[in-house]
Amino acid sequence: MTTESASAPAPGLAASRPYAWLVFALTFGLLLSDYMSRQVLNAVFPLLKAEWRLTDTALGSLSGVVAIMVGLLTFPLSLAADRIGRVSSVTLMALLWSVATLACGFAQNYPQMLGARLLVGVGEAAYGSVGLAILFSLFPANMRSTMTSAFMAGGVFGSVAGVALGGAIAAQYGWRLSFGAIAAAGLALGALYPLVVRAPRPIPPQNAKRDNLFRSVFPTARVTITYLASGLQLFIVSALTAWMPSFFNRAYAMAPGKSAGMAGALILIGGAGMIVCGVIADRATRNAPQRKLTIAAFYCALTFAALTAAFLAPTGPVQLALIAAGMFFSAGSTGPSGAIVANDTDPALHATVLATLTLANNLIGLAPGPVITGAIADHSSLAFALRIVPVFALAACATFLVARNADSRKSSHGMASR
Repeated sequence: MTTESASAPAPGLAASRPYAWLVFALTFGLLLSDYMSRQVLNAVFPLLKAEWRLTDTALGSLSGVVAIMVGLLTFPLSLAADRIGRVSSVTLMALLWSVATLACGFAQNYPQMLGARLLVGVGEAAYGSVGLAILFSLFPANMRSTMTSAFMAGGVFGSVAGVALGGAIAAQYGWRLSFGAIAAAGLALGALYPLVVRAPRPIPPQNAKRDNLFRSVFPTARVTITYLASGLQLFIVSALTAWMPSFFNRAYAMAPGKSAGMAGALILIGGAGMIVCGVIADRATRNAPQRKLTIAAFYCALTFAALTAAFLAPTGPVQLALIAAGMFFSAGSTGPSGAIVANDTDPALHATVLATLTLANNLIGLAPGPVITGAIADHSSLAFALRIVPVFALAACATFLVARNADSRKSSHGMASR
């Protein structure tokens, strides 16, 4: 994510409130397209497995490769967007991920699908940070929390729509048309975006010197360990998002469309939990921001308890309720993690710091989650693999507690808690 110093829309843009909200609608729509393109694959896992005789490891790799590319390219592509212009960068990103999604629908084998999915990840890599930066340039500073929350929620809604809509289309018309329909929406919005949106070029921070960049991104042990803890917890989110449709297909004998819809409902519960947990963390730590790490650890512990009980329980309503509870808390640490790394670092480098957090989240959690879970499933069963997954929440809980007790000395540029 990128921050701006101005408290009002940039001069010369004449960004009226209706225009700003129009830009929000288009930017939010592209975020929906982003996540729909990313998650539609998970809805058709059973169909691809049957048609191409793929292992669960191979299926997980098709999902994980997107997160790998996002993690690797978020930082450099965000820097490039600041130089060539954010609107043109968003346009190029949207067109690339949409064309790559369309190519998924034409793939004839696993290598072709893997290559297309890699390009989806390249296109999506920096969209979250650049899109939010455009919104920050058009809305006043006192709305930035609202913008961030609303924009991030688009990822959850897009994930739900991608899984549910993709599964429904695949059930009626085949999996290839699922990719085509979602690609068409992205292409339309990507083509419209530069015709409507105008945004200023950002002013680079004056104190982002190369020789102290590493020290600014990793100013304290607390920040460094928080990066690790956040990634460990998001392993849970990624694994469950990727494998819930297949779990319901195998354990509950649900058709692909129904299993995708059930998984989509659970993802939505996770999104609601992320928002609620973030609000609770802010209110509970208003006078003691350092307690955010304790609350993050608590959310991880609740995730571990609920999901461990869920996947040890027999199939049925109790198991479903426990899975829903685990999903509710699974992304709860996201807000506290972001607040800690922002509070302990130079405000002029928050874009770099949050890109580093994104990198950690993807390389430690989001990318390996589906692959490792699939590999365990290949050697035993998916049900057994999902019993192992909650251990990462326990590891995240312990790591957040270590971060809480680590060197809490703030860097000289640390920002006071809001």
